[in-house]
Amino acid sequence: MKSKVINDGPERTIALVFDKGDEVVSTLERFAKEHGLTASRFSAIGALEGAVLGYFDWERKDYERIPVPEQVEVLSLNGDIALDGDQPKVHAHTVLGRRDGSTVGGHLLEATVRPTLEVVLVESPGYLRKKCDRETGLALIDIGS
Repeated sequence: MKSKVINDGPERTIALVFDKGDEVVSTLERFAKEHGLTASRFSAIGALEGAVLGYFDWERKDYERIPVPEQVEVLSLNGDIALDGDQPKVHAHTVLGRRDGSTVGGHLLEATVRPTLEVVLVESPGYLRKKCDRETGLALIDIGS
């Protein structure tokens, strides 16, 4: 993956271009850790050779895994990076386009890039911290009171 700061204002903007074979979630989390990102949002387009999406099952308090074992276009990928404890954590949702024009979407759990993924990431000057919500078992952004 290559990166370049394209705006160094109060909200720093970084372009990330993923390479074929990069795993999206772990690469984003590693980049965030290496660059000290604590509160960011991002959007992306590109293509994947496969993915695993998730649908949150309220009763089980866990994600139902939805394998997508095929080449797909990333029609929309939006998310944030916030601290979960002291580690950056990606939370992203995506809509993927199949060859026949149909779509599948959900929480992005895993994805492998092919041929590229172009991400625009905006780092906010404030902190977003995630805290475990007892009712759902999910790490949710805590903006305080």
